[in-house]
Amino acid sequence: MDATDRQLLELLQQDTTRPLAELGALVGLSATPCWKRIQRLEREGVIRGRVALLDPARVGAGVTVFVSLRTGQHSREWLEQFAATVQRMPEVMGFYRMAGDVDYMLRVVVPDIAAYDAVYKRLTEIPGLTDVTSRFAMETIKYSTAVPVR
Repeated sequence: MDATDRQLLELLQQDTTRPLAELGALVGLSATPCWKRIQRLEREGVIRGRVALLDPARVGAGVTVFVSLRTGQHSREWLEQFAATVQRMPEVMGFYRMAGDVDYMLRVVVPDIAAYDAVYKRLTEIPGLTDVTSRFAMETIKYSTAVPVR
């Protein structure tokens, strides 16, 4: 990946709807070589997809909850089952295995506390979890999907 690729990735993270001619001009390429770079970055898995970013509150999902989970289970089989269960929960927007005093962290987005309570009940039914702790976000100070490209 060269400096032009990096610049192109920065621009695409800002706005993927820019016309190819504009993107190319901004990185010093014509439209065709620019498009070929984008296609290569997609084939290589650098660009995983192109999506529309929604305002959660405007689509009825204005409550963000960070959920820390602890378990005594660490076998591959347990993790595969646990991961499959969490993957089927559309409210879970982020799912991380952690180092430290918490084993897993989830970012959950729901319309209200009652909806989160339903998610919480599903989580506490998962065998092997020893602690489910919820932290409700009061305000979003910063949120970005842009990955720093170095």
